[in-house]
Amino acid sequence: MRNSPDQYDKLSKAFHWITAGIVVTAFVLGPGDFGRIVDGGVDPATRNDIVWHESLGVAVFVLTLLRLIWAAVRPGAPRHQMSAWMFGLSRLVHFVLWALLLLLPISALLALGSESHPLTLLGGMRINVFPFVGNSYFSNLADWGEIHKLLGDVIIWLAGIHALAAIYHHIRLKDKVLVSMLP
Repeated sequence: MRNSPDQYDKLSKAFHWITAGIVVTAFVLGPGDFGRIVDGGVDPATRNDIVWHESLGVAVFVLTLLRLIWAAVRPGAPRHQMSAWMFGLSRLVHFVLWALLLLLPISALLALGSESHPLTLLGGMRINVFPFVGNSYFSNLADWGEIHKLLGDVIIWLAGIHALAAIYHHIRLKDKVLVSMLP
Protein backbone atom coordinates (compact mmCIF):
# COMPACT_ATOMS: atom_id res chain seq x y z
CA MET A 1 0.00 0.00 0.00
CA ARG A 2 3.04 2.29 0.17
CA ASN A 3 3.77 4.56 -2.80
CA SER A 4 7.57 4.47 -2.50
CA PRO A 5 10.29 3.90 0.12
CA ASP A 6 10.41 7.63 0.94
CA GLN A 7 6.62 8.09 1.26
CA TYR A 8 4.10 7.17 3.91
CA ASP A 9 1.20 5.07 2.68
CA LYS A 10 -2.05 6.83 1.76
CA LEU A 11 -3.95 5.69 4.85
CA SER A 12 -1.21 6.95 7.20
CA LYS A 13 -1.27 10.31 5.40
CA ALA A 14 -5.06 10.50 5.62
CA PHE A 15 -5.01 9.67 9.35
CA HIS A 16 -2.30 12.28 9.93
CA TRP A 17 -3.98 15.16 8.12
CA ILE A 18 -7.53 14.42 9.25
CA THR A 19 -6.35 14.20 12.86
CA ALA A 20 -4.38 17.44 12.52
CA GLY A 21 -7.41 19.24 11.10
CA ILE A 22 -9.71 17.92 13.81
CA VAL A 23 -7.30 18.85 16.61
CA VAL A 24 -6.93 22.42 15.36
CA THR A 25 -10.69 22.79 14.87
CA ALA A 26 -11.45 21.35 18.32
CA PHE A 27 -8.90 23.73 19.86
CA VAL A 28 -10.46 26.75 18.16
CA LEU A 29 -13.97 25.69 19.21
CA GLY A 30 -13.00 24.78 22.77
CA PRO A 31 -14.76 27.16 25.14
CA GLY A 32 -12.14 28.27 27.66
CA ASP A 33 -14.80 28.98 30.25
CA PHE A 34 -16.68 25.66 29.86
CA GLY A 35 -17.04 24.99 33.60
CA ARG A 36 -18.34 28.49 34.31
CA ILE A 37 -20.82 28.23 31.43
CA VAL A 38 -22.27 24.92 32.64
CA ASP A 39 -22.13 25.88 36.33
CA GLY A 40 -24.06 29.02 35.35
CA GLY A 41 -26.98 26.84 34.28
CA VAL A 42 -26.38 26.76 30.54
CA ASP A 43 -27.15 23.38 28.98
CA PRO A 44 -24.03 22.50 26.95
CA ALA A 45 -26.28 20.89 24.31
CA THR A 46 -27.49 24.40 23.44
CA ARG A 47 -23.96 25.57 22.60
CA ASN A 48 -22.75 24.50 19.16
CA ASP A 49 -19.13 25.22 20.08
CA ILE A 50 -19.32 22.78 23.01
CA VAL A 51 -21.17 20.09 21.06
CA TRP A 52 -18.68 20.30 18.18
CA HIS A 53 -15.67 20.45 20.52
CA GLU A 54 -16.77 17.35 22.42
CA SER A 55 -17.74 15.46 19.25
CA LEU A 56 -14.39 16.27 17.65
CA GLY A 57 -12.64 15.14 20.85
CA VAL A 58 -14.32 11.75 20.61
CA ALA A 59 -13.35 11.60 16.92
CA VAL A 60 -9.70 12.34 17.81
CA PHE A 61 -9.70 9.53 20.37
CA VAL A 62 -11.23 7.01 17.94
CA LEU A 63 -8.93 8.08 15.09
CA THR A 64 -5.90 7.82 17.38
CA LEU A 65 -6.82 4.28 18.38
CA LEU A 66 -7.30 3.36 14.70
CA ARG A 67 -3.97 5.03 13.84
CA LEU A 68 -2.21 3.03 16.53
CA ILE A 69 -3.63 -0.19 15.14
CA TRP A 70 -2.66 0.83 11.60
CA ALA A 71 0.85 1.86 12.70
CA ALA A 72 1.33 -1.62 14.14
CA VAL A 73 0.39 -3.42 10.90
CA ARG A 74 1.13 -0.94 8.08
CA PRO A 75 4.04 -1.15 5.70
CA GLY A 76 7.20 0.30 7.23
CA ALA A 77 7.46 4.04 7.65
CA PRO A 78 10.07 5.90 5.58
CA ARG A 79 13.52 6.17 7.15
CA HIS A 80 15.13 9.53 6.52
CA GLN A 81 18.83 10.17 6.99
CA MET A 82 19.43 12.61 9.84
CA SER A 83 21.78 13.12 12.74
CA ALA A 84 21.31 11.03 15.88
CA TRP A 85 20.15 13.98 18.00
CA MET A 86 17.61 15.01 15.35
CA PHE A 87 16.30 11.46 15.07
CA GLY A 88 16.03 11.16 18.86
CA LEU A 89 14.24 14.49 19.17
CA SER A 90 11.90 13.50 16.35
CA ARG A 91 11.01 10.27 18.12
CA LEU A 92 10.42 12.13 21.39
CA VAL A 93 8.15 14.72 19.77
CA HIS A 94 6.16 12.01 17.98
CA PHE A 95 5.79 10.03 21.23
CA VAL A 96 4.55 13.11 23.11
CA LEU A 97 2.12 13.99 20.31
CA TRP A 98 0.71 10.44 20.36
CA ALA A 99 0.42 10.57 24.16
CA LEU A 100 -1.38 13.92 23.99
CA LEU A 101 -3.81 12.60 21.37
CA LEU A 102 -4.83 9.96 23.91
CA LEU A 103 -4.54 12.04 27.09
CA LEU A 104 -6.59 15.01 25.89
CA PRO A 105 -9.85 13.05 25.47
CA ILE A 106 -9.17 11.13 28.69
CA SER A 107 -8.60 14.37 30.62
CA ALA A 108 -11.84 15.73 29.14
CA LEU A 109 -13.80 12.72 30.39
CA LEU A 110 -12.16 13.06 33.80
CA ALA A 111 -13.13 16.75 33.85
CA LEU A 112 -16.72 16.04 32.84
CA GLY A 113 -17.12 13.15 35.25
CA SER A 114 -15.50 14.81 38.25
CA GLU A 115 -17.55 17.98 37.77
CA SER A 116 -20.80 16.13 36.94
CA HIS A 117 -21.10 17.74 33.51
CA PRO A 118 -22.67 15.87 30.57
CA LEU A 119 -20.90 14.84 27.39
CA THR A 120 -22.93 16.32 24.53
CA LEU A 121 -22.35 15.10 21.00
CA LEU A 122 -23.65 15.81 17.53
CA GLY A 123 -26.96 14.19 16.70
CA GLY A 124 -28.36 14.89 20.15
CA MET A 125 -26.41 12.12 21.83
CA ARG A 126 -25.75 12.86 25.47
CA ILE A 127 -24.16 11.07 28.39
CA ASN A 128 -25.21 12.79 31.60
CA VAL A 129 -23.33 10.83 34.23
CA PHE A 130 -19.92 9.19 34.40
CA PRO A 131 -20.15 7.29 37.68
CA PHE A 132 -16.95 5.37 36.93
CA VAL A 133 -15.16 8.75 36.88
CA GLY A 134 -17.05 10.73 39.50
CA ASN A 135 -16.68 8.00 42.11
CA SER A 136 -13.10 7.10 41.19
CA TYR A 137 -9.89 7.80 43.01
CA PHE A 138 -8.72 9.96 40.11
CA SER A 139 -11.61 12.44 40.12
CA ASN A 140 -10.29 14.45 43.05
CA LEU A 141 -6.58 14.26 42.23
CA ALA A 142 -6.57 17.40 40.10
CA ASP A 143 -8.63 20.06 38.41
CA TRP A 144 -9.07 18.02 35.24
CA GLY A 145 -10.61 20.91 33.33
CA GLU A 146 -7.44 22.95 33.87
CA ILE A 147 -5.27 19.98 32.93
CA HIS A 148 -7.34 19.51 29.76
CA LYS A 149 -6.81 23.18 28.84
CA LEU A 150 -3.08 22.91 29.51
CA LEU A 151 -2.75 19.74 27.42
CA GLY A 152 -4.72 21.44 24.63
CA ASP A 153 -2.28 24.35 24.63
CA VAL A 154 0.69 21.97 24.70
CA ILE A 155 -0.52 19.90 21.73
CA ILE A 156 -1.09 23.03 19.63
CA TRP A 157 2.37 24.41 20.45
CA LEU A 158 4.05 21.06 19.89
CA ALA A 159 2.18 20.48 16.62
CA GLY A 160 3.31 23.93 15.49
CA ILE A 161 6.92 23.10 16.33
CA HIS A 162 6.48 19.77 14.53
CA ALA A 163 5.22 21.59 11.44
CA LEU A 164 8.06 24.14 11.58
CA ALA A 165 10.59 21.30 11.86
CA ALA A 166 9.11 19.67 8.75
CA ILE A 167 9.33 22.98 6.89
CA TYR A 168 12.95 23.39 8.10
CA HIS A 169 13.73 19.94 6.73
CA HIS A 170 12.20 20.90 3.40
CA ILE A 171 13.73 24.37 2.99
CA ARG A 172 17.06 24.15 4.80
CA LEU A 173 18.02 20.47 4.75
CA LYS A 174 16.29 19.79 1.42
CA ASP A 175 15.39 16.25 2.44
CA LYS A 176 12.10 14.45 1.93
CA VAL A 177 10.75 14.54 5.50
CA LEU A 178 7.93 16.98 4.70
CA VAL A 179 7.20 15.51 1.27
CA SER A 180 6.88 12.01 2.74
CA MET A 181 3.69 13.02 4.56
CA LEU A 182 2.16 15.29 1.93
CA PRO A 183 -0.80 13.94 -0.06
